[in-house]
Amino acid sequence: MMETAGQREPAQPLPGQLSGRKPGIRALLLPIKHLRNAKQRLAGVLTSEERFGLAQAMLADTIRAVRAVQRADRIFVITNYEPAMETAAKSGWEILREDLQDSESASVDFASRLCAEHGVTALLRVPLDVPLVQPSDIDEVLATECAAPAVVMVPSRDGTGTNAILRTPPTLFSSHFGPNSFAKHRGEAEQAGATIIIKRNKRLEMDVDDESDLRALMRCDLTNTATGTWLKESGVAARFWARAIAI
Repeated sequence: MMETAGQREPAQPLPGQLSGRKPGIRALLLPIKHLRNAKQRLAGVLTSEERFGLAQAMLADTIRAVRAVQRADRIFVITNYEPAMETAAKSGWEILREDLQDSESASVDFASRLCAEHGVTALLRVPLDVPLVQPSDIDEVLATECAAPAVVMVPSRDGTGTNAILRTPPTLFSSHFGPNSFAKHRGEAEQAGATIIIKRNKRLEMDVDDESDLRALMRCDLTNTATGTWLKESGVAARFWARAIAI
């Protein structure tokens, strides 16, 4: 997070940086943390290298889907992870660089304010760990018609988390990603007097935070995904299945 006297600085000029204003802009935001710090809740079942490999694979699948999205007028990546910035630049996406990352909520809220200042009227946050997601899943959320103030939310598979959230305007309310975020976001939306639209989508709902999520993912069809390939080639899938049989 970039700060000066307690305030965030404007994003540093990078290829694909914010430019110009346009009315009625719907944008997509990908907050990407340093992958070496990802998936800490899997530390009991995966080594640090395995967590890194899994995070890389899931990010690859998410990026594959985002590249084919049709309904996003602009795509932003907020990160301090150099490989993610390189990928964003090659894809023609707009980069918001952070020096430090306090939390995903802080990153998303900073990006939301900056996007709003540059004419974005609706902003969809999608996480990096939804390996089953298809471009059509993201387009369906972006295509939802709703006048401001409004929010469209896709919960996690257990209904407690927030896997995708489209806010109109982007700064409608603060983010509360983490445990029980869905209820917190709904409460904020109600307090803001916003129209609330809940969408269910099995692919968007399938993120991976803990062991139960990983087991659920491995029961899905992972054909043609980087995540499925990694799980097989790393030996993680075989190890998990062997453990399940033993139990």
